[in-house]
Amino acid sequence: MENDIIVSLEDLGYQGPLLDDGSLDSASSGGATSPEFTKLCAWLVSELRLYCRLEENVHATNCPSEAEGFQLEMSGLLSELNCPYPVLTTGALPQRFLQKNHSLLLLSFLISELEASRMSLVTCPQSRAPDGDKAHDGSPVFLELKGICVALGMSKPPANITMFQFFTGIEKKLKEALSRVPPNHVGEPLLKKPLGPVHLEKIEAINQALVNEYEVRRKMLLKRLDVTVQSFGWSDRAKSHSEKLGRVYQPLRSVLVAKSRISVAHLLAARQDFSKILRTSSGKIREKTACAINKVQNYLHLMYSGK
Repeated sequence: MENDIIVSLEDLGYQGPLLDDGSLDSASSGGATSPEFTKLCAWLVSELRLYCRLEENVHATNCPSEAEGFQLEMSGLLSELNCPYPVLTTGALPQRFLQKNHSLLLLSFLISELEASRMSLVTCPQSRAPDGDKAHDGSPVFLELKGICVALGMSKPPANITMFQFFTGIEKKLKEALSRVPPNHVGEPLLKKPLGPVHLEKIEAINQALVNEYEVRRKMLLKRLDVTVQSFGWSDRAKSHSEKLGRVYQPLRSVLVAKSRISVAHLLAARQDFSKILRTSSGKIREKTACAINKVQNYLHLMYSGK
């Protein structure tokens, strides 16, 4: 079963460390407690999301202590995919995806779903995108590429174009656009070191750790915001305006998401001016950020500090 999984992963384009001898065996033995195993699952799910409209997502872990979060996300995904294997969908959640045979079965299921999705797109492209413009329209990759084409003024590419031809066309248009602006208009890249697969994998792991960390922080801030807004309606006078408050607040609240959209692509696109650090308390910055509430904050600070 392990050999079949490795062959399938190679066919799907996976180039991670679990293709090495014995690596898959070790990772699958750890299951949800193995960061490398969760990275492979997260990669399969990310590829699957390019072809399927999935609400659930799975993120890689950085240490065994994060296994519970992975188990929870994977259980939600398997439920959405109507996984037919009871050993993966039933039983105590903390005990799922820990045994080697269950881990291999999970990989086999995700691989088969991804293979089926890719074959379905190849054999029946019209059923997936009847007007040609909506293929993968929910995927971040499609949206980014569409945004690039719109920004460069490119026409809609033909259906039979290869990826090499497509990116060659983007490169040509980009060079034409850069030739019409001053030499330092874009600026030098912040990251100049050539990156290989190993570097990109490590950077991706670092970015994922930061995304997970800031997602927790954002959730906390959003919860504090919700509770604060709810407290505005506790008084008898405010209860009569609860519907009005909801109409104003909910549209603004709906655009605030906990998940960070920062990716490795943002790092590769960053220019050197991003490395210029300005103090938020500097005179020039405070000219634009100072407001009347600061006087109240300063007064409270002095009062509680006893000065």
